[in-house]
Amino acid sequence: MKALTIGSMNIDHVYSVNHIVQPGETLTTSDMNIFLGGKGINQSMALAKAGATVYHSGMIGEDGEMFLDACKEYGVNSDYIKKIDEKTGHTIIQVDENAQNCILLYGGANQCLTKEFVDDVLSHFEKGDILLLQNEVNMLPYIIDKAYEKGMKIALNPSPYDEKLSACDLKKISVFLLNEIEGGQVTGLSDPEEILDKLLELYPDAQIVLTLGKDGAVYADKNNRYSQPIFKVKAVDTTAAGDTFTGYFLAGLMSGMEIPDILKMSAKASSIAVTRPGAVGSIPYRDEVIKALEEQ
Repeated sequence: MKALTIGSMNIDHVYSVNHIVQPGETLTTSDMNIFLGGKGINQSMALAKAGATVYHSGMIGEDGEMFLDACKEYGVNSDYIKKIDEKTGHTIIQVDENAQNCILLYGGANQCLTKEFVDDVLSHFEKGDILLLQNEVNMLPYIIDKAYEKGMKIALNPSPYDEKLSACDLKKISVFLLNEIEGGQVTGLSDPEEILDKLLELYPDAQIVLTLGKDGAVYADKNNRYSQPIFKVKAVDTTAAGDTFTGYFLAGLMSGMEIPDILKMSAKASSIAVTRPGAVGSIPYRDEVIKALEEQ
């Protein structure tokens, strides 16, 4: 079984601030770093570091060569990354003293996917392979429809949540991975149990993973529900926490682990990631996560 992510690649410009800037305010930053990011590539890296066979697909500009180098370094197949005449996607991220962040996103090359490109990429995959998607690239409805026709198992992180998702046939999604805010946006509800109930009412054959920040995570399908508390740590940067959880959860599914064990490993991996700055570089390898769990 292979995993394919058709997803974003962003150059993250991360600024350390004592508080998130307010409207009309000019704020001096205490530090600035450039990292590789984008939900798509973050989740591909997390899958690879968790031990899965993963291919990343998407578009970059001439300024995105560093993503190809990172894929080689971290074990992600980059055969389906295309370089085009457009700026690579980028973000401006503020991280405050409490490790909370806010993000300004420019789509760039991430918004340049075509039907021909999608068809060519999907032709290399088959029934039973996993397709992981987020909402930081264009063509999402087309990608979902074509992958579903092939019998691929589609996992969706509906982030950022916006009106574009309304054009997608979400009944074709096998696994939803979303946080409490996104769950509320999809269902119009705020209580986690009610969000799960509503999602299963809408998508009864799907597996639902709902992350709840300091309250951990919950999993639900039509037959089971499980909860997983967080591992308490001193957070430095929460940027890649959700992406780490997503990658580790899907890697666990691919390897046939039991859901409670997958949740525990995903939570531990996320707890390690938030103690480090940046996105891709903060995600731990599977061996490190296993060792940390054994030392609990």
